[in-house]
Amino acid sequence: MNYASKLKKLIDSKKAKICIIGLGYVGLPIALEFVKKGFFVYGLDNNKKRIGSLKKGNSYITDISSDRIRKILKSRRFLPTTEESILKQPDIIIICVPTPLRKRKIPNISYIIMAAKTIVRYLQKSQLIILESTTYPGTTRDVILPILKKSGLKESKDFFLSFSPERIDPGNRRYTFSKIPKIVGGISKKAAELTRVLYSKVIDKVIPVSLAETAEAVKLLENTFRIVNIGLINEFAMLCSKLNIDVWEVVEAAKTKPFGFMPFYPGPGIGGHCLPIDPLYLSWKARKVGFRTKMIDLAAKTNLFMPHYVVRRIEGLLNEKGKEVSGTKILILGVTYKKDVKDLRESPALDIIELLQGKGARVSYSDPYILYLDINSIRTKGVKLTQAILKKNDLVILVTDHREFNYKMIANSARLILDTRNAFERVGINAKNIVKL
Repeated sequence: MNYASKLKKLIDSKKAKICIIGLGYVGLPIALEFVKKGFFVYGLDNNKKRIGSLKKGNSYITDISSDRIRKILKSRRFLPTTEESILKQPDIIIICVPTPLRKRKIPNISYIIMAAKTIVRYLQKSQLIILESTTYPGTTRDVILPILKKSGLKESKDFFLSFSPERIDPGNRRYTFSKIPKIVGGISKKAAELTRVLYSKVIDKVIPVSLAETAEAVKLLENTFRIVNIGLINEFAMLCSKLNIDVWEVVEAAKTKPFGFMPFYPGPGIGGHCLPIDPLYLSWKARKVGFRTKMIDLAAKTNLFMPHYVVRRIEGLLNEKGKEVSGTKILILGVTYKKDVKDLRESPALDIIELLQGKGARVSYSDPYILYLDINSIRTKGVKLTQAILKKNDLVILVTDHREFNYKMIANSARLILDTRNAFERVGINAKNIVKL
């Protein structure tokens, strides 16, 4: 039987059933988009609390409203579950599991391996398996394929395997899932074509590449480009501070050049899953083949240093006021890694809080998205942002520039502010009590 032809017909008619493994910031939006376009989707996740929340119609992701979840559930085309045996049912399985780093900054693809081992127990002829989780080049072919081959089935004949890097940007209202071009690379040409046909049903533009390894490298290049340029501008910001030059004014002036320049902005550090982690997957793979990625490593080191630099700036500002960090009341504004997103992954705010607490500071925080912190060594409840709270702190540090903050009230009430995002100037506030990073 020509399984590729059979599967293509199912996709074209939208009768193909899809299973998304991992319903986090990547998997859930993908699942909902396929349902929206008329497909039936299983959502498989081993987090019982997460599945329970979805079944009740409650969302745990800022970008996705609970109303949208409830509407999708009413369509009867979305089934969230923890039951692995449903993997027998779908025609297409999309893997969207985490790929963190281990303590020694080496890739941890254990979730990918676990997903592949689960799939192979239920693998059916004519199924298409797509990996979306960011990983190093060679993972799809060298790790997943050998596991799936243990079923006795052959890729491109009995089943199909490809890689398509996730490009979801949490909080980005302009570029939603369907508006971001999709890269696809298959282990075989048949796998690549089936993956292209599938995603073309939900995404405006799909771009095939020649190999799965190429698709894997594309995502790493995208984020390596960003981490290197962010590292450069962070270093440039530290230099500008020494020279008493406003780095944001420099960037705004430089970006008037219509060619040869792209603006990047400094900050207190980088967070989220992609930027602090993805380039290190590439540098690890490079070392395996005897190559050293000097620029990536230096940029990563520079960006990891930024929370320490922020604390040094804090010490300097307090010293100018005749104060020490120890015993000083410091309020952190925004603890998520990115504005308007409920996500603490790799947030530099957490490092800043721990560093300040280690120096004896009395640290509190306010964030409209995070009501309580119980992570690493931090155990504290967020405070409601009021004039009284602002006035009683010696120093206010703006780490994450949420739109919900009342910047005028903050500027009028705080004694001293360190703005690590240039947020106050962006809303037209210039005051003597505001110091830029």
